[in-house]
Amino acid sequence: MFRRVLAAVVLVAVAATLLVLAWPQLFGLQRAFGIAHVISFRAGAALIAVGLIVILTLLGLLSRTVRRFASSLALLLLVFALVNAAVLGTRGFGDTSFETPNDSSLTVLSWNTLGDEPGAAAVAKLALDSGADVLTLPESTKEFSFEVAAIMKDAGRPMWLETAAFDQISKSRSTSVLWSADLGEYSIDETVGATSVLPSLVMRPDDGDGPVIIAVHAVAPLPVEFENWRADLAWLGDQCSGDNVIMAGDFNATLDHMSGLQSTGSTNLGDCADAGLASDNGAVGTWPTTLPALLGSPIDHVMATENWRVAGMRVVQDLDTAGSDHRPLVVTYTPADG
Repeated sequence: MFRRVLAAVVLVAVAATLLVLAWPQLFGLQRAFGIAHVISFRAGAALIAVGLIVILTLLGLLSRTVRRFASSLALLLLVFALVNAAVLGTRGFGDTSFETPNDSSLTVLSWNTLGDEPGAAAVAKLALDSGADVLTLPESTKEFSFEVAAIMKDAGRPMWLETAAFDQISKSRSTSVLWSADLGEYSIDETVGATSVLPSLVMRPDDGDGPVIIAVHAVAPLPVEFENWRADLAWLGDQCSGDNVIMAGDFNATLDHMSGLQSTGSTNLGDCADAGLASDNGAVGTWPTTLPALLGSPIDHVMATENWRVAGMRVVQDLDTAGSDHRPLVVTYTPADG
């Protein structure tokens, strides 16, 4: 009798835990310590669940004593794996098709370079090959970004450049943004502040025409930085406010973590909607490059307000050995009314 009661208690506890991990938004726990880390890797969690199902199935076959209990646990894990697979499926496992760009299209490249590691030539080549109008480069120094801009200028693609650096010691505490000279002059908005540990830049057009460009680097949800991580996401949600904003970079957060920070049901963070979700690329992992993309965590994003429509997106997977632990993103937008 006691064994049955204990088994029932364990099954209820496991079921509750798996429910929280499968959809923490139901309980407002998507940014809770521990849970936030597990849901960063939904595909990995589902794969682990499948491995446990196999082990429990073998145990059930080998021992009649634990067969019913093992079968019940396996069923719970199967539901957990299927829910995660369904969530990832709705976000998209990858669609790299692009519409033919036109004169009003705008292409954004974002790449956390891990302290300039890929080299300026690799970044510039990707930018030129993809026809990038805007580059957001977390963990990229001013000197490095000048090299990128110089290569692009020599190739007939002149770019403006700004860098924010919290210090000159660690390259991770620099974030750079480059934009095409065709977009006109921009200036950093110093009045809105920045993310707490690593710099983000809010760039506004000097003539008032053109999109606000936000280059993002939120801190990772490490134990000592967890509250700063939550504050960074809230700040980013506040910055994507208005009718013409493009925001890109390393958010150190998935769409799950952003739940509750959107302004409407059609946005993902503030007034911005995620290009990955809109283009069926939302489940493609951007970090780390040591894992296959479909097992990685999609923590890098390109987002925009509703005046922009995604005309194509690619999570670049052929530069995994270039030196950075993040994959670049390339997104092309066209005006939504165009």
